[in-house]
Amino acid sequence: MGGVALDVGAGGVKAPDGGWGWAVLAGCFVITGFSYAFPKAISVFFKELIREFGVGYSDTAWISSILLAMLYGTGPLCSVLVNRFGCRPVMMVGGLFASLGMILASFSTSIIHIYLSAGVVTGLGLALNFQPSLIMLNRYFSEKRPLANGLSAAGSPVALCCLSPLGQVLQYQYGWRGGFLILGGILLNCCVCAALMKPLVAPKTHKAADLEQDREEGTDGAETKKKPKAKLLDFSVFKDCGFLIYTVAASIMVLGLFVPPVFVVSYAKELGNEDTKSALLLTILGFIDIFARPTCGLIAGLKWVRPRCVYLFSFALLFNGTTDLIGSQAKDYASLVVFCIFFGISYGMVGALQFEVLMTIVGTEKFSSAIGLVLLMEAICVLVGPPGAGKLLDATKNYMFVFLLAGSEVVLSAVVLATCNFLFIRKKSSTPADKLENITVTDEAKTDVVIKPAEAHDEEEKGAREEQEKEVMENLKEERVTDKEKAEEVKLESLTVDSQEVERFLKEPQQNGAMATSPETCL
Repeated sequence: MGGVALDVGAGGVKAPDGGWGWAVLAGCFVITGFSYAFPKAISVFFKELIREFGVGYSDTAWISSILLAMLYGTGPLCSVLVNRFGCRPVMMVGGLFASLGMILASFSTSIIHIYLSAGVVTGLGLALNFQPSLIMLNRYFSEKRPLANGLSAAGSPVALCCLSPLGQVLQYQYGWRGGFLILGGILLNCCVCAALMKPLVAPKTHKAADLEQDREEGTDGAETKKKPKAKLLDFSVFKDCGFLIYTVAASIMVLGLFVPPVFVVSYAKELGNEDTKSALLLTILGFIDIFARPTCGLIAGLKWVRPRCVYLFSFALLFNGTTDLIGSQAKDYASLVVFCIFFGISYGMVGALQFEVLMTIVGTEKFSSAIGLVLLMEAICVLVGPPGAGKLLDATKNYMFVFLLAGSEVVLSAVVLATCNFLFIRKKSSTPADKLENITVTDEAKTDVVIKPAEAHDEEEKGAREEQEKEVMENLKEERVTDKEKAEEVKLESLTVDSQEVERFLKEPQQNGAMATSPETCL
């Protein structure tokens, strides 16, 4: 948001932007689909649960609410586990939890058991898969990351189009208990996706070079400086003004973003349409959403657009909120169809850009902590938004006010994001104009400042990164050398001694009567 962070992946490894990254993208596609679509798809079993346990619709609706609350609210916990154990082990355990929760729910004898199993356990399992998958996607893609985010986000509408009909078939063939058991088995595919998340490792040539340096300098493993341990949850992201602006805007956004998909079917029924005809609106919305997300990701990856992706995200929010405001005046089925088409486009744009903007703000190193903290803030608003809209509907008995409220909240988030970014971030980064990063290189008493322009070509950026890495490695070498070795060290590059001078130096004793025995003069 004011500046693009340099992403070099985990452990200083540059993002490959392809290769095994496409397998990681496929895993993220499936995980995103399960995480966002599962709370909605499970609603097809609510009627049987109402009949089985004698509860109301509001009681069964808590299952989806708990799933979403666990998905968002456990963000900091996921960040801590990822920073401690890595993405792949956390996702493996999460896949087991997600499956175990649905299997246990198939043996439930009360609605409370389903809250704990399908809600808490499965929700925790999906959360442990969703967040690490985004972290891995961020590490594998840099130049093509907007497109990768768009393709990954498309998993949500695709999974919804598949899981909802599948749930209806399972309910008809096996009942809700058999359906829960089979869905638990399907969720084991999260473990397969976790297996695809191969961590990035530095090339062996770098390791071999480090070993040779240690041998030449005669340093022991105990003397080498240890790298500081990574923080389990890095709260320093709150010092970033761009991150604070994004967090506030995203929290306002989720107050109204999810309200229209929840109420549009009931809105259509209120206008006198049939149940099947009303449910078709969600299918139309999801179908448009499938194509909107990758398309928006492709546009966000353009050279001119990517540095300004925060403003594209603000436009998507403004587009979505305006669609809600206009859709509140719908009076027939045709106008609702038009509303769902435009809402699907804007909703897909928001879904494709929300995490891309966050990755751009904080960079790779802090993204694992940043996304956990953002999701925690959004969790509070997710639990307030739809229930608040429901209370407004109960008080007014008019869907127009529900859509007006949702649209106003989303428009407000767009205004906050764009205005604050323009006023605070742009001014801060305008001196010097259009500069991305200042790299300070110290060589004993000399200090050189290398400034890289924001609009440099890709080849120049790669060359600058390689020079920066070389200079950092040279500084590390100088720190490892002890005081005694510094006194005896002679740089081989500046050594211009012929064979006659070497012989004479070896034969002549030093002033203190001892022969020179330094490693550089021994034959």
